[in-house]
Amino acid sequence: MEQNIAEAVKIITSKMGSFQPDVGLILGSGLASLVDDVSDKISISYDALPGFPSHGAGAVTGHGTNLILGILGGQKVAILEGRKHYYEDGNPSAMRVPMEVLKQIGVSKLIVTNSAGSMDPDVAPANVMLINDHINYSGLNPLIGQSGDARFVDMSEAYSPKLRELMQRAAKENDISLSEGVYIWYSGPSFETPAEIRALRILGGDAVGMSTVPEVIIGRYLGLEITGLSCLTNMASGMSNTKLSHHQTKQVAAIGAKKIKTLLKSFLQKL
Repeated sequence: MEQNIAEAVKIITSKMGSFQPDVGLILGSGLASLVDDVSDKISISYDALPGFPSHGAGAVTGHGTNLILGILGGQKVAILEGRKHYYEDGNPSAMRVPMEVLKQIGVSKLIVTNSAGSMDPDVAPANVMLINDHINYSGLNPLIGQSGDARFVDMSEAYSPKLRELMQRAAKENDISLSEGVYIWYSGPSFETPAEIRALRILGGDAVGMSTVPEVIIGRYLGLEITGLSCLTNMASGMSNTKLSHHQTKQVAAIGAKKIKTLLKSFLQKL
């Protein structure tokens, strides 16, 4: 892993010169269009970066395949257009190398985004939820096997209260409804059953998805300040008559992406 990190950092720094990003973003399913407003853009294919997600037969449609460096909302950003999921090959630490690389090229703050199912009957699809906490329902952890005391990461404020406050201010100023809630990581790739959703709601979940939590755990291990947004693409299983599919996820995420794009640009201007 260390060799992949070093090689990827060398490749990236050779292309970005004196540019040093402070804010990292990870984009979820159907949200790749968020890079459209990035200026002074430098694009590097994941295929050129050792240890970054490969996009072969198991790749997920709706995810980009590049690291994007540039300016967004007046901030220097590094954007991972897509992520690798646990369900692709059973590796919860699949995003460890990209996360380590972001840290080494200067990133200190991280914005995670995802597409998720709403478990709150009052928050309909195409809305956005600000993540204020998560439940690692899978029980998997990307730090298993890590040595040393640093692996015992304090997750009591995994999602920065300060950054959440700034995000709410950005939402209010742009007249965007932004609920807050608990995101539950379910491993996937199959969608949850109605009985599972009933159980997850009892546990305190407001949205459910198949990503994000591993990156947040790694990010907190690396000392990053984190905030997260869920684009709610459907009501969770059993809460509506709509048949769930990844196609639907991508379609509705494209609608929610417009709100997230406005939110992020306004949020970044406040940092």
